[in-house]
Amino acid sequence: MAKFVLLFHGGETPEAPSPTVMDRWMAWFRELGSAVVDMGAPFGAAATIASDGTPSEGSGPDPANGYTVIEAADLHDAVLLAKTCPGLSSGGSVKVYGIAAG
Repeated sequence: MAKFVLLFHGGETPEAPSPTVMDRWMAWFRELGSAVVDMGAPFGAAATIASDGTPSEGSGPDPANGYTVIEAADLHDAVLLAKTCPGLSSGGSVKVYGIAAG
């Protein structure tokens, strides 16, 4: 099995004030079962460091707002798991990245 990072952009996230949002995310994690390596967390404030070392607040366009780490046989299977993410139903997107073996 390989590990993958699911990087969430936009949409509702578990830290939203609504208990029903958290319920949807927790139900999704239960549905993924043992594929979940790390439920992850929503992101807070961000900063960007330019190549010259200059910092600026924010993360630019299309900021990530959280992550989860899963295991799957391959990228295709990881994408199938990510397609059920509750954030997608509220206009969000998920980027799926393979974690290179060390």
